[in-house]
Amino acid sequence: MISEANKKRLRRSMMFLNCQKPGLIKDPYVYRPDSIMLDLEDAVAENQKDAARLSLYHALREINYRGVERVVRINGLDTPHWREDIRACVAGGCDAIRIAKTEGAEDVRQVEAAVARAEEEFGRPKGCTLLMAAIESARGVQELREICGASPRLFGVALSGGDYTKDLQTTITGTGVELAGARQLMVIAARAAGIQCFDTVYTNLEDTEGFRREVELDRAMGFDGKSLINPRQIAVVHEVYTPTEKEIIFAEKVVREIEDKRARGIGVFTVDGKMVDVAFYDGAKRTIALAKAAGVYTGEL
Repeated sequence: MISEANKKRLRRSMMFLNCQKPGLIKDPYVYRPDSIMLDLEDAVAENQKDAARLSLYHALREINYRGVERVVRINGLDTPHWREDIRACVAGGCDAIRIAKTEGAEDVRQVEAAVARAEEEFGRPKGCTLLMAAIESARGVQELREICGASPRLFGVALSGGDYTKDLQTTITGTGVELAGARQLMVIAARAAGIQCFDTVYTNLEDTEGFRREVELDRAMGFDGKSLINPRQIAVVHEVYTPTEKEIIFAEKVVREIEDKRARGIGVFTVDGKMVDVAFYDGAKRTIALAKAAGVYTGEL
């Protein structure tokens, strides 16, 4: 059975790790990302796919990741590797699978069927393996609405900026202009489908200010989190996604007032001079969840 709580868990940071290098995947939990992305695709040389898959399986079976979500990026559906990738992921007990180069709902459904077969083959609980879709092309952006609604296993979609800009016949400029359309459409499609959305990696590790500005943009646009390539990026993401004291206080008031007014049949009211209705409830609860994750909330909600 698919867990809605698992689908909606907090995912501010999702750090990529190369499965070809066992030393990288043995203890990433010490950096406390919300999720790790164990990569079988681009980071792994073609002649090392089998070795990386075996390394992944043993890591999933033997390492205690201390509550950090374990997502695996499998090879593309246009390769001979993806079916065995899925079997290794499910047999090892990963939490989720990232579908590379997703261009339509059928890609999601094809992986969904393979995951269901693997769960049965290896005696895993039905529905325990979630999915996410990577959007890496103009076609993928065009098909976002269908992709986002393709499977109840799908918890989110993520932008892969490098491949996407290559498909657009442009490059990453640092201004964000080349990604603006895809980012906005992704947030809209994800929210309409009730799933999460994640922005692309920021590859210039020396430009810390540029990275912070991009994470601030992500949060302002409505992204749930960001893909990362280095542990030192985690703190910035978590800091940016940590609500301010003012935001936390307002969220507390909103939750309490909505729960009180709803019980009394009142639909619209004001909090600190702002008109509020039930539509504000989920956002306020998310603010409190973010504050709890950051260790800055000690309230009772």
